[in-house]
Amino acid sequence: MDAKGALAAAFDVAPLRFQPTEIAPRLFGMAMNTEDSLREYLRLFVRVPLVGRIGPLARTFDFVADAAPGVKEILAVGKLCYEARERHYDIVIVDAEASGHIVAQIAAPRVIRQLVQVGLVREQTSWMIEILEDPARTGLVIVTTPEEMPVTETLELVDRVRADTGVDIAAVVANRVLPALFSGRELDAFERVCAPPTRSLLVGAAGAKVGVVLDAAASIEARRRVGAMHLDRLRSGLGPRLPLIFVPELFTRATGRRVVTLMAGSIHDELV
Repeated sequence: MDAKGALAAAFDVAPLRFQPTEIAPRLFGMAMNTEDSLREYLRLFVRVPLVGRIGPLARTFDFVADAAPGVKEILAVGKLCYEARERHYDIVIVDAEASGHIVAQIAAPRVIRQLVQVGLVREQTSWMIEILEDPARTGLVIVTTPEEMPVTETLELVDRVRADTGVDIAAVVANRVLPALFSGRELDAFERVCAPPTRSLLVGAAGAKVGVVLDAAASIEARRRVGAMHLDRLRSGLGPRLPLIFVPELFTRATGRRVVTLMAGSIHDELV
């Protein structure tokens, strides 16, 4: 469901398509879209062979999907459940939609089952629900940042997932967490250094750039304190049973294989 192409950028590969592409040894990536998902569904389950593009049919499907809840979402979720059921891969990891859409997607099989009481569609939603709502097979990982609005949205999303779906929330990841620059004793010393008398002496002796360094360190420490406050609220809201995993701010370029390696290492260190 990587509409922005972030996964391809993360691994320094060409834009991904619906057909799986090997982006690293034994690691495959793909991008979801409605037309190709519909084409595969018709071929696999309805047994309708299609040649060429199905643009008109896809547009008709979009028209119907806009009127009926869960119809469009069921294609994306169904594709993922199909890959898991057929065991084509050791593990299926999805870069899902933002918090405003993810609940509708993972709840789609339940919604469709309520709309359709008999037939092929109901049978298919049953095995999708079985996969999605089995905590041994499926887990939702919510990613947030230590800021007021993301933390609020995360807590609201946790409540919505629990209320509207049967999908297990495996963990919450707090990304871009600023590291502590100082220990408690060092922080006291730093604050004394930043006080006007000592700061003026340092700037006079070593130059104006000392003041720039002190201001930068003070700004980062202030941001860290605010972030820590939001993380405390997040931990309190999640409760003790839901794991909260921290990924530090990397202070490096936003994408690329090196970033993936650094983040994987940070998550590994948190889990072991």
